[in-house]
Amino acid sequence: MDVFGGEECESQAGRCNEERGASLLLLALVLVIVLMTTAVVIGLTVRVMDRAQAQAAADAAALAGVMEGRAGAERLAAANGGAVVSFEASDNSVRVVVTVDGWLAEARAERSLAFPD
Repeated sequence: MDVFGGEECESQAGRCNEERGASLLLLALVLVIVLMTTAVVIGLTVRVMDRAQAQAAADAAALAGVMEGRAGAERLAAANGGAVVSFEASDNSVRVVVTVDGWLAEARAERSLAFPD
């Protein structure tokens, strides 16, 4: 009898036949969990980066739009991998909506009074 009240094993490794492969199964389970977690983290990171790219394109387009109009906004949005969806201009400000890889981002910009037309 061993210390746990069971029969002693007679194998070379000192383990009973029922315990063989248990550590391999546990290792495989841990590996699957680690791989799934890694996939989720990578997926979330890509989403965050795409959203940031869309916002950067919208910000650039708004700044260009307030100085150069819609053509400037479209040029800067395209340079950042996006396209202008909406462009609204008033006296000294613009509102631009840009799409990049399916993400929509909005930005507003105002012309400073220090820089006249």
